[in-house]
Amino acid sequence: MFAPVYLDHNATTATDPVVVEAMLPYLSGLCGNASSRHEYGRAARRAIDEARSKVAAAVGAHASEVVFTSGGSEANNLLIKGAAACLKPGLLAVSAIEHPCVIRPAEQLRKRGWTLHKLAVDAAGRVDVASFQAVIAEQPRIVSVMLANNETGVVQDVASLATQAGAAGAWFHTDAVQAVGKIAVDFRQLNAAGVNALSLSAHKIGGPKGAAALVLDKRLDIEPLIAGGGHERGLRSGTENVAAIVGFGVACELAAARLADVAPRLLALRERLERGLFSLGATLFGQAAERLPNTLYFAFPDIDGETLVGHLDRAGYALASGSACSSANPEPSHVLRAMGVEAELARGALRVSLGAANSAAEMDGFLVTLRATVLRLQQLTAMAV
Repeated sequence: MFAPVYLDHNATTATDPVVVEAMLPYLSGLCGNASSRHEYGRAARRAIDEARSKVAAAVGAHASEVVFTSGGSEANNLLIKGAAACLKPGLLAVSAIEHPCVIRPAEQLRKRGWTLHKLAVDAAGRVDVASFQAVIAEQPRIVSVMLANNETGVVQDVASLATQAGAAGAWFHTDAVQAVGKIAVDFRQLNAAGVNALSLSAHKIGGPKGAAALVLDKRLDIEPLIAGGGHERGLRSGTENVAAIVGFGVACELAAARLADVAPRLLALRERLERGLFSLGATLFGQAAERLPNTLYFAFPDIDGETLVGHLDRAGYALASGSACSSANPEPSHVLRAMGVEAELARGALRVSLGAANSAAEMDGFLVTLRATVLRLQQLTAMAV
């Protein structure tokens, strides 16, 4: 079977074989419902408790702060809508480069009397300090700024932002889905700085799809999105997906153990690619900011991103023309537009997101293929003019 080189790890990752092995018993013989009182149920509960401790340990949290959800989108919605339900409507601030699963629930809250402010970012994709301070002066009730952007890989100084937000009495949340497993994430330190909650997801770190978590300061009261039997401290009712949660725990354990080795290797591969892209005349986005070690976002003038992705896929390289979660939207990336990138160039954006299995040889092969593909498309464009 034709198998392109996979360069789209920010969209999802392959499930690690160690994770699959850990999940298998809970997909067959160990069939118990974790709420049941018999031995099968008790075994499922023990497995969930163990996984909860592993997830917590990976991000410097306490197990009692981890609330399991079905995905990062649900975790983000749970915090934003759940917090809003417990507060008097007021100002809600999110960065203009958030994932749609933060921006859209924030927009929905306008119908409930909330005022939404989208925080401006600078040309490198960092939250603009002056804009942020002006919003904080208006005393927002909820602030959400992602730790690392899924498209550009730009890392935000959420500790500093959270400190300012906390001083104004705001609840602060960060979407850390892309950060975990690529950079160090310590909820205890972030919480001390003012971060009240963070979201993470299994399938971004070699775990299964369908498992994620909201790490929540227990001093916060939020209303559940799903009411029912009172699972997850009453914050997320529904019979737990034991196999996926077990896999999530193992994936977190592996990601934490491998971080010190994986991150430098990914950075070396990214820098190798960057040198090649500069030589080809590509525009790199977010390069002036701190970024995830595995992520590059770039474009070539006058070349459509979707077209280039299709050609590269057929040539044996799988990457993205932006965020996979919004790939059905033909409009230019809202992240790049917020950074002030012109629409025409933004439409050409491609994202390479590397994983631990990628190699230097693959990077070199990709650059050779990319050079030939870009040259061919440029020639076709010139002929059409």
